[in-house]
Amino acid sequence: MKNLLNLALVIFTFLPISAMSQNNANYDESKVPPLVLPDLFVSESGQIIESVEDWEAIRRPEIFQLFQQEVYGEIPKDFDKISFQLAQESTNPYPELANLEEVDITVERYGNSLTMRLNLFIPKEGKAPFPVILLINHRPKYPDGSLSEEEYWPVDELLKRGYATASFHAETVAPDNAETFQNGIISTLYPEQMEKPDGLKALGAWGWGAMRAMDYFVQHPEIDASKSALVGHSRSGKSALWTSANDPRWAITYSNESGCGGAALSKRKYGETVQVINTAFPHWFDENFKKYNGAEETLPLDQHMLLSLIAPRALYVASAKGDQWADPKGEYLSLQIGSRVQTDIYQKDSGFETDFESIIEPIHLENAGYHIREGKHSLKWEDWGIFLEFAAKIFQ
Repeated sequence: MKNLLNLALVIFTFLPISAMSQNNANYDESKVPPLVLPDLFVSESGQIIESVEDWEAIRRPEIFQLFQQEVYGEIPKDFDKISFQLAQESTNPYPELANLEEVDITVERYGNSLTMRLNLFIPKEGKAPFPVILLINHRPKYPDGSLSEEEYWPVDELLKRGYATASFHAETVAPDNAETFQNGIISTLYPEQMEKPDGLKALGAWGWGAMRAMDYFVQHPEIDASKSALVGHSRSGKSALWTSANDPRWAITYSNESGCGGAALSKRKYGETVQVINTAFPHWFDENFKKYNGAEETLPLDQHMLLSLIAPRALYVASAKGDQWADPKGEYLSLQIGSRVQTDIYQKDSGFETDFESIIEPIHLENAGYHIREGKHSLKWEDWGIFLEFAAKIFQ
């Protein structure tokens, strides 16, 4: 009997915290607390924000500082040198469609250096320079040496539609591991960040990697970096949003099923919560964010404010009906409220008037879009196909 109890304890101990928590998650809308959200258009001093000038000079910097301090930590912008070198290690899986560039991006700071690998496919057909889509890939490198995954990163379909497309594995910048996440750019290039309560963590480090990829795109003669899209799914969808808030060079930001700490409103306490995510993944967000475990009502911000930081550039959010853990309604409400900066400040036709329960087809507006599909938590070709319809309108 004692052995059975010990076995049960071991199984319980090693079961992922997020998996255990899903059994106790709230999926009942009647139990969602009343939403009291910070106003996008009232500054910390009480000033009403009505113009582009006031938004960009007063309110946007306030909101950005809140997220940098209380949620994601700083993404350092300084380094001494960056260099690019082409490698030839992999077989091009699409030789008829594209040229493959395996790019080693080396960054130096204070005598230390780190190299990340970017895989870039450039169409053989069509006229350069090409628009580019970058996927932040949080999945580990594929053991068989494959560079892409059929639905998760559908390289061949993107090439056929005239896009250059690139991806990097997040682990080459910061491992997705609570014990070793600092064994990348953080300990090598920015060790001072490890001592700060608002210091760089994994999600920000992955964003730093995306920014270095953009550094490569802007100097590439066959890439039109002004027509760029940054894509992230799940945890890398969270990173994509924070990256775009830091780096205005991305024309479109697409966050797919990013949930808590991504597009979904934290104060709804629906599905995954701040406490659950900070406990299961303590290396994603800065230390200050842990103050709000079980206390979302005390947050001086919410995720609609993160989405607002991307204006006036285009923003796309997607959900899945079977992914209640990521709170699809919270993702849509966040976009609906956050996109008011597009409409009220930048005068874009990007107001979401449809109630969440009434959505029956994708909503593609002037500078913002949303869709929800059947199925579970994943990045599927269905998601890509709908998003590409939106991207084509933006890049036209």
